[in-house]
Amino acid sequence: MAQPTYTDIAREGLWRNNPALVQILGLCPLLAVTNTVINAIGLGIATAITMTLSNLTVSLIRDYVRPEIRIPVFVLVIASIVTTIELVMNAYFHELYNVLGIFIPLIVTNCNIIARCEAFASKNAPLPALFDGLMMGLGFMAVLVVLGAMREVLGQGTLLANAHLMFGEAARDLTVSVIDHYRGFLLAVLPPGAFIGLGLLIAIKNIIDNHAKRRAEAVKAAQPQAQPTAA
Repeated sequence: MAQPTYTDIAREGLWRNNPALVQILGLCPLLAVTNTVINAIGLGIATAITMTLSNLTVSLIRDYVRPEIRIPVFVLVIASIVTTIELVMNAYFHELYNVLGIFIPLIVTNCNIIARCEAFASKNAPLPALFDGLMMGLGFMAVLVVLGAMREVLGQGTLLANAHLMFGEAARDLTVSVIDHYRGFLLAVLPPGAFIGLGLLIAIKNIIDNHAKRRAEAVKAAQPQAQPTAA
């Protein structure tokens, strides 16, 4: 089987096989903490780092782990990385750590991470595995941020509220008031609003994919058919 190129890996993670829009995995944190952009960025970075380092580590040890115990070993690797990230966030981003709460350690249970370790990292060299984890993580993070932006604007009328939680006190002025004197839309910041927003994003992706498919078929149909050569 041909090895995937880095371009193919990037397309898979960012669009064609996006963890949130196609695989529909890891929805618990995605739906729970995306009520603001800053929350989404914080959890998205933590998840992307976890996926990248987990894929790299699993690829490095894949020849030394017996098949019978590979899943427990993969979970141990992921848990160790998540614990390190949790401690770092607690030390340097304590307020954001308190806001994200239980959803940081719950990254360990994100089935998309263990799925990539099993399906890709355990079968490929370290560099492709690292790149795959990075692209899958960035794809997941992109959906988190877009959904967070949608919910924050509709729910509060702002963008980048509480930016100081991640970027320090100097970032307090980064908050943008998108809708002045907005009283808010409660549904947008509640879990049902997250489900509706995610469904809308999935529908938009499907529309784009179907349009691109019809375009490709139309171009193919417009091309002249090759004439058979005479014997």
